[in-house]
Amino acid sequence: MKYYNLHTHKFTNNPDVFELVNQYPWEFNENIPSYSIGIHPWFIDENRLSTDLQIIEEKLKLSECLALGECGLDKRIEVSMQLQIEVFEKQIALAEKYQKPLVLHLVAAFDELIEIKKRLNISVPIIIHGFSKSEQLAKQLINNGFYLSFGKYLLRNSEMETVFKSIPNDKFFLETDTIEETLEEVYQKAALCKNISVEELLRKLVKNWKTVF
Repeated sequence: MKYYNLHTHKFTNNPDVFELVNQYPWEFNENIPSYSIGIHPWFIDENRLSTDLQIIEEKLKLSECLALGECGLDKRIEVSMQLQIEVFEKQIALAEKYQKPLVLHLVAAFDELIEIKKRLNISVPIIIHGFSKSEQLAKQLINNGFYLSFGKYLLRNSEMETVFKSIPNDKFFLETDTIEETLEEVYQKAALCKNISVEELLRKLVKNWKTVF
């Protein structure tokens, strides 16, 4: 049985796991077979912005680059929202140009995200990774066409079990991000929340992967 990991910063090269490894343009590793690449809002550097965007565009042309990300918005950091939105929108334009999904880091800027999606009429799939918010917000995001990915908070916050249970089966992904727990543990917890077997959960996830990627 092959597991699917939507977002990880650790390349394990495990033959039982298909992992979408997060890469940054300034520290790209060409030995990773399947990856996403983007500028995280924490690491925006105006001095190398044009170079970073150029590298991202070069990689998006390749079949092993499955998505653009993680990119996004974060209201809890010192980088100005104006600059964050500018960099985000430049990356959205590249994702649209090459028709690659977006994997997002999103903190306290969900209204801004929904506004940007509507204003730019984004056509590519958008996945918000590491979702940790309320059932109400999850529903609002799904109604606006977003996918949600779960990992750390599903394992560590019991309130997320109810949220995850409410997510339609065609709208979720699972991930490890930077946690020490295994992907198998995330799958076991997710299957428990949905009250289905891990095998059935995996079948639903495979369908979602095929739809998005």
